Amino acid sequence: MRVVADLHIHSKYSRATSKNMDVENISRWAKIKGIDIVGTGDFTHPEWFKELKDHLKEDGEGLYIYNGVHFVLSSEVSLVFAQGGRTRKVHICLISPSFSEVEKINNELGKFGDLSIDGRPTLPLSCKELVRLVKDVSPDTFIFPAHAWTPWFGIFGSMTGFDSIEEAFGEEAKHIYALETGLSSDPPMNWMVSSLDRFSLVSNSDAHSPPHLGREANVFDIEFNFYEMVEAIKKRDKNKFLFTIEFFPEEGKYHYDGHRKCGVSMSPKESKKVRNICPVCGRPMTLGVLHRVYDLSDREENFTSERFIPFKRLVPLQEIIAQTLGKGVATKGVQDEYMKLIQIFGTEFNVLLFAPLSELERNMNKKIFSAIKNMREGKVKIKPGFDGEYGEVLVEIDESEEKPPSLFG
Repeated sequence: MRVVADLHIHSKYSRATSKNMDVENISRWAKIKGIDIVGTGDFTHPEWFKELKDHLKEDGEGLYIYNGVHFVLSSEVSLVFAQGGRTRKVHICLISPSFSEVEKINNELGKFGDLSIDGRPTLPLSCKELVRLVKDVSPDTFIFPAHAWTPWFGIFGSMTGFDSIEEAFGEEAKHIYALETGLSSDPPMNWMVSSLDRFSLVSNSDAHSPPHLGREANVFDIEFNFYEMVEAIKKRDKNKFLFTIEFFPEEGKYHYDGHRKCGVSMSPKESKKVRNICPVCGRPMTLGVLHRVYDLSDREENFTSERFIPFKRLVPLQEIIAQTLGKGVATKGVQDEYMKLIQIFGTEFNVLLFAPLSELERNMNKKIFSAIKNMREGKVKIKPGFDGEYGEVLVEIDESEEKPPSLFG
């Protein structure tokens, strides 16, 4: 059974997150997107934990259900600690099979900080201390580094990260089986680093608003079972872990190097020529994910292996419609067209990924069809994101169709 899972999101109790990130809206948008299992996010927050217990019912092994959508109990923790003479800031994801297990985890984490301040709590624990604490009270909880390459809070981040999983987790590295690539990196970038071969690469939306659910996800051939899903990830079982759904990594907001305040964006090769110093203000630039991957890589670009879990890159459907119509994503025309396609095809993933092209061609605007067809073939033009600024991806439209305005002037 094909199952699409987005395991890392946030609730309305996290900072800079939409007030619509409640159980009702998360389940509604999961259906629209075509997500079968969605993370709850923020299970450490006491008010959100209470809401989850009030709304979700057990269904399947280690999963819960609401309005036809399966939920897995998940949370992200922000760790701030000193190690190796430096301040480290690392985000870690936790996925747990039951409310009773989560209660044990929250009781322990609550000893190190007030969990009610933010849906993603900041705690003075090291990576290895967190793993040891969680595994002691809940051996079945699955732990992985979030958005592993982002500069400020990734396990490999250029500002506060480490050079290896072993350096970060020490003897507790034996409990780490996966890492999240994040929006600014994709599997081929990670495959350039051979020390990561033993880890599964998972992809999740890290959504802060309902429409962003599923912008990255994982596709399995499993039953609705927490333990089967985790085992498929751990074993990198290609018969059960089919592929990941990826952003074009250049669209992520930390792909290139740069200085947002100065409007400076550079490739790693360009920034190295200026010694990573902003040519406008003379201060160090924020070094992006691509730069950091190059620093740790021991393989050439485009390295691959039959052992690796496949992936597919997608552009969100609302962005494609906005580009083809030459309108903003939030405009009524774009939203109406989006919902019309959802009504016809059932889910966004059906439109972008699963429905045959012949079926799409019969049932949609020619320009939108052309854009989706070319997106599936990787025909895009890209302006990379940098220093907290999202990049832009322009899907090509066939010459026979009217082209939308260029993003790049």
